[in-house]
Amino acid sequence: MRIAIYARFSSTMQSEASIEDQTRLCLEQAERLGGSVVGTFSDMALSGASMHRPGLESLMAQAERGAFDVVLSEALDRLSRDQADVATLYKRLSFYGVRVVTLSEGEINELHVGLKGTMNQLFLKDLANKTRRGLRGRVEAGRSGGGKSYGYDVVRRLGEDGEVVTGERTINDHEAQIIRKIFREFSEGHSPKAIARKLNDDQMPGPRGRMWRDTAIRGHRTRGTGILNNELYIGRMVWNRLRYIKDPSTGKRVSRQNPESEWVITQVPELRIVDDALWAAVKHRQGEIESSPRVLGIKESRFWERRRKTHLLTGLLHCGCCGGGFAAVGRDYVACSAARKLRTCTQTKSFKRGALEAAVLDLLKERLMQPDAVAEFVSAFTSEANGQRNAQEADRRRVQNDRDTLASKLDGLYDAVANGLRTDGLLQRLEQMEADLRALDETLKAPAPSPVRLHPNLSEHYRSKVRALAETLSDPEIRTAALDIIRGLIERVIVTVDADGQVLLELHGAITAMVETAQPGALEGVDPSSVKVVAGAGFEPATFRL
Repeated sequence: MRIAIYARFSSTMQSEASIEDQTRLCLEQAERLGGSVVGTFSDMALSGASMHRPGLESLMAQAERGAFDVVLSEALDRLSRDQADVATLYKRLSFYGVRVVTLSEGEINELHVGLKGTMNQLFLKDLANKTRRGLRGRVEAGRSGGGKSYGYDVVRRLGEDGEVVTGERTINDHEAQIIRKIFREFSEGHSPKAIARKLNDDQMPGPRGRMWRDTAIRGHRTRGTGILNNELYIGRMVWNRLRYIKDPSTGKRVSRQNPESEWVITQVPELRIVDDALWAAVKHRQGEIESSPRVLGIKESRFWERRRKTHLLTGLLHCGCCGGGFAAVGRDYVACSAARKLRTCTQTKSFKRGALEAAVLDLLKERLMQPDAVAEFVSAFTSEANGQRNAQEADRRRVQNDRDTLASKLDGLYDAVANGLRTDGLLQRLEQMEADLRALDETLKAPAPSPVRLHPNLSEHYRSKVRALAETLSDPEIRTAALDIIRGLIERVIVTVDADGQVLLELHGAITAMVETAQPGALEGVDPSSVKVVAGAGFEPATFRL
């Protein structure tokens, strides 16, 4: 029986040592069950209300590959506290032929999923309600309900009872001056982008020590976010303006605005930074902007309800000058975000998105996976991968030899028992050897490694598939699927403008994805890092001049 152990602790409920404790208890249970532990997965300081946990995702990926037969955990709520997620995990693991066993509940079945899932869901809801009650009490007492606002320092002191006092703040004079400067310049007609640029030019650190961006200044007026909308700066603390809920499709939290009747407002005049006249001037200018024909036209278009078009190179373009990412500038152009928004990069040229996409597709089709380089890669990779396979096969032979030797010794002991030999030590020895034999048999149940064989005409297979994918981009019904496949072939694209003004593209191909595209299943069970280690010259970044 092959066992995988899963352990987790949340940031608010436990300490890091909890992972070690859970793992130790599970190892002891695995030994009692007579199984062999083939992997340990864990997530530290991550909530059980989310399925998007690296350790859990890795566990499920290994389960899909048939790497183990049982998942062992301390309790069902270590896997998830969300009722729907518990049911989903159980269904998926059952489909993969994997049983779930916990120290608290034993082997999990549909009854556990229903009852424990409901109990865990109620626990989360009760915990959230208690937390909110505590936060509301702090806010009504004039203390912070959580989070650190720019312009203030957290006060750390002990109360009369010897306990740490939480939620107290004091004004940071240096940051308060910057806040007043932002308010004054905006009221005088400067844009948030211009203000952010000037602050960065003056080397004024922004919130959390980062560079200033216009969005941090502008924020969202009705949601009360951003420097210009933070009512704490006029001595008015507003709590419960927003609530956060989890998107079931992504697991990410999204904000929703609460009705104004549910807001909790507390006056804290000692935390005022901006006077009423300056605040009113800023609100007046914001109102003028919102009532301008341009903004009204944008709102009437309700652009946020239209799904944004996915582009081939979104998130893959990087500046060859500063290394930063690219952002859209206008409808059909992209440029270095740091150059345009922060002015910390000198590569300010914008590039037509369509021209970049066409050039990258050409690189994918014609410049990468050249036949000579692919032949070199196939030879080197096959040698390396099969070397790993040979080592695995040698390990398997050693296990088989150990198993045969142990079985032979057991036969001898059985003969001795049959001839009348009876001692306490002999019986204990028999039980231990039988347990060792079962463990070796479990190890040998795993399929033997198969040799890796890459097609000698891999490059032409790759090219033909990329050409076919590129042609499908014009078909709206299958464009999204084709985009996802092509984007998977690219690690990054570096865009550089040389001294002569020529545009140079440096395309880094995702070698594993490229080989899988040319020959599906060729790298099954192969560590992707080993593929990159043996990559030949033909898989180095390809360059192309626009």
